[in-house]
Amino acid sequence: MERIVLTFICIIIAIVTGCSGDYSLAPSPDYDDSVWVDSFTQIPEIHGVDVIWAIDTSGSMSDKQNILLDGIETMMNALPPHGWRLNMISISPSVVLNDSQFPLVPGDTLEDAIQMYDSMSRGPEEHGFDAVMRYIDYNEYALTWLRHDAALLVVFVSDEDDQSGISVIDFENWYWLQRPVVFLSSIVNLPVGDSSCNTNSVNVGDRYIEATQDFGGFIVDICDNNWSTGVVEASTQIHPREFLRLTHQPISESIRVFYNTHEVAEWEYDESDNTVYFLTTPLANTLVEIAYMLQ
Repeated sequence: MERIVLTFICIIIAIVTGCSGDYSLAPSPDYDDSVWVDSFTQIPEIHGVDVIWAIDTSGSMSDKQNILLDGIETMMNALPPHGWRLNMISISPSVVLNDSQFPLVPGDTLEDAIQMYDSMSRGPEEHGFDAVMRYIDYNEYALTWLRHDAALLVVFVSDEDDQSGISVIDFENWYWLQRPVVFLSSIVNLPVGDSSCNTNSVNVGDRYIEATQDFGGFIVDICDNNWSTGVVEASTQIHPREFLRLTHQPISESIRVFYNTHEVAEWEYDESDNTVYFLTTPLANTLVEIAYMLQ
């Protein structure tokens, strides 16, 4: 998702003129000159997904237990009917090597998730990147349930920023190498002003947010009373996308959809949920761009 500058001048002209080749016409005075593009690359076919919820188990998270478990149940219900495995670990690196819980699988219930959460190892550290790396690289039991041919989704949950002794880019470079297809999502404190409760800039999950954005993942405000919408979006990112919710309210007649820079007509816009639905599902690795002028 990005503001359009000269790089997308052809898309701007296509929106304004209604065609993709006439570059001589000036923008119409009927439109604001603000143009936005929402984009994604369609995921390749995947054979199952392994999910790790990396959870802050420090004392400050004690009031988040119920909503956390509701979020995990929501994800379990939103994942495919088969082919997934889900485990929970602490973001305290000193304890993750001790975890040896069998993952949740299709058919498991909220009660199974509660039992897993109650039984997981706990520690006071808030080093999400370090904990995930240590768990995947060195936990002997993890090596028995994690599958190298499945996609991998890590969901970070913390009310403070990552304090690992590794840079964001070094974590990202490591994570890219773990699977052919990887996803990342975060449930964290948003910046002051964007969060519904956070008033302390020190607690903002900046490093988690940066990494999640770089992987095109979903970020949920940990202050929200209901994480379901964000968790469902994080779950469905492992499916080929058949729709995209727009970032801003568009001038509906200005919307243009492009597959690998070629404009397509097989889509519908639903104003009620501000979503473009693809009547023809984009093929794997297709760059999908939705350009529109802002209201």
